[in-house]
Amino acid sequence: MNGAEDETETDTTAQTQPSEDYGYETYDENNLADSMASNDDAYGMGDSVAAEDEAIPDSEERPVMQAQVVLDRIGFGPGVIDGKMGMSTENALNGFQQANDLEVTGKLDEATKTALSDWDSIPATRVVTIPASWSDAQYVDIPEDTAAKAELERMGYKSLDERLAERFHTTVEVLKQLNPNGRPAGMEAASASPSGSPSGKPSGTASASPTSTPTPDKEQPGSSSISYFTAGQQIRVPNIGADRIEKGSIEDRGWQQTLASLGVGTDQPEVDRIVVSKAGKTLKAYQGDKLVALFTVSSGSSEFPLPLGEWDIVGEAYNPPYSYDPAVLSGGKEEGKEYTLPPGPNSPVGVVWIDLSKEHYGIHGTPDPETIGRAQSSGCVRLTNWDAARLAGMVSQSTQVIFEA
Repeated sequence: MNGAEDETETDTTAQTQPSEDYGYETYDENNLADSMASNDDAYGMGDSVAAEDEAIPDSEERPVMQAQVVLDRIGFGPGVIDGKMGMSTENALNGFQQANDLEVTGKLDEATKTALSDWDSIPATRVVTIPASWSDAQYVDIPEDTAAKAELERMGYKSLDERLAERFHTTVEVLKQLNPNGRPAGMEAASASPSGSPSGKPSGTASASPTSTPTPDKEQPGSSSISYFTAGQQIRVPNIGADRIEKGSIEDRGWQQTLASLGVGTDQPEVDRIVVSKAGKTLKAYQGDKLVALFTVSSGSSEFPLPLGEWDIVGEAYNPPYSYDPAVLSGGKEEGKEYTLPPGPNSPVGVVWIDLSKEHYGIHGTPDPETIGRAQSSGCVRLTNWDAARLAGMVSQSTQVIFEA
């Protein structure tokens, strides 16, 4: 995504803004995730392979991506799922190894593979059908100028492609790789096989039939952006899970829709302590002494260092507006007009703000998930939108927050 401003300290207090209805279709009456839900839990105890996946088997094995989707499901976030080893995946492996009393190597070594083998039934990818209603959603152009941003009603997704990538914790480029020529990898081979006709239900979709040859690169309603994928199209995606939204668990429909759009479920562990490491670029979440989650973060810079010490959580704001204040952004060096930017996934603070007792500081999402752990922040702790939303379901005002070097 494209966020012009670095996320910076804001005076956001705990509040909820209404969320635009992006053609939200729930999976079923007992699972309010969207219609592309994985239909299985984090441990693969449900129907992890749907009829469509059996009819269109993947064209290749993807061992690193399979490890990434498993780690993502069980709370050790690998950041953007791309099938490649990198800093965020190594951090996730470190966390998993620590939590399971393994040698901490950050590598997908034999001991780690053995420990992860409990989730071998979870494939690296699955095939879904993009909901038809996505063609009716409004996608927006995000201007560079701050004043122009302030005139928007919402800083939503710029295109169907961007929305789809965030839903499956990946990038548009990875989705294109998983769908050569706009078709799920393995579809041509399955179609050529007499027994492999892709006529079953798509994963997580109540009724569908295979799409005809796709016509990618469609202009999006309300936006000049061009999308490669289109509503109604079958595509292969990273098999993220743990996306079940229990009926009645979220009172605010806007936040419920946001969780669905991020593939984040409501079954999250309650944690009593989180520790952010500046050097390690990680946020670790604990129940007592047990590490239950780890996410890669961006935290501070030389000009705006991470405020080391212990802090309290004073509130959470879902889909918050963003207070753009040049004086705060520059540490008092500059002055200028203040603006209130509207909420949305492309907001400088993403979809959630976890407010801290340190004035102007918080933990929040980002419009640029691929930069997490690489780009510096302006003092706050920044995560991918999906990791920030998941963390918001874990913490409360009784959770201790520790920032360390």
